Amino acid sequence: MAQKDAGMAAILKGNETAILREWVKQQLAHGGARGQGEAETETQSREFLNTFSSAVQHSYDENLAGERWDDVRSALGALSKERAIAGSSPSQTATFVFSLKKPLFDALRRTYSDDARRLNEETWLASSVIDKLGLVTMEAYQKGREQVISRQQQELLDLSTPVIKLWDGIVAVPLIGTLDSERTQVVMESLLEAIVENEATVAIIDITGVPTVDTLVAQHLLKAVAAARLMGADCIISGIRPQIAQTIVHLGVDLGDVITKATLADALRVALARRELTVTAAPRRAA
Repeated sequence: MAQKDAGMAAILKGNETAILREWVKQQLAHGGARGQGEAETETQSREFLNTFSSAVQHSYDENLAGERWDDVRSALGALSKERAIAGSSPSQTATFVFSLKKPLFDALRRTYSDDARRLNEETWLASSVIDKLGLVTMEAYQKGREQVISRQQQELLDLSTPVIKLWDGIVAVPLIGTLDSERTQVVMESLLEAIVENEATVAIIDITGVPTVDTLVAQHLLKAVAAARLMGADCIISGIRPQIAQTIVHLGVDLGDVITKATLADALRVALARRELTVTAAPRRAA
């Protein structure tokens, strides 16, 4: 009867082994976390159950208020973000919390088998608490996924804007795909860093792989050219196809005194001339 009066705190303490065993079983039955075995699942579950039990001993209601419940939310947040980064699905992550319902409800039924009213009250409270913790889990998972996506987007931007050293004092940025404000910023940062690192005096921006050029794209290109000039490097824009040239003229975009060339090879010739360099064919060897 003492256990009945103590409520959930005493139930968790008296049924810890059975609850943990059934909880792990439920998680594994639903697939568990990606790349995680039974031993790791059991370790994570035991650690969380200890944190959960500590919070219940201090306060147990739907508000989940108090420092110990902050510890519970923090533990769930860390676990959810970790699983999001590891590639676990939302359902796999949510299962960690929601699968705790069955072992808790089983323990409640064993404890309050002769008290239907108390059983209903405790079951409803336990369900509400787990549901709220489930929401915490999903919010933390979503933040973790957003961090992963943001990092991947940045990595893609970095990969899509490489700066190549073509010759001493000459660097080039081959652009492929759409050029927007965010990507322009990455292009400028990468270009300026390369200019400083290579002591470049000529920078080539090749737009052969840019599908369309509109007013906004042209403005972005001019910003990159202006930034390079401030660092002491002249800019050449190559890859000006006939369609792009017509579009620029139609839009009335003024590229000012920016040198433009049809191909990267043409731009390289100009760049070498700016560096007072020439490329000559090697003399043929006698047969």
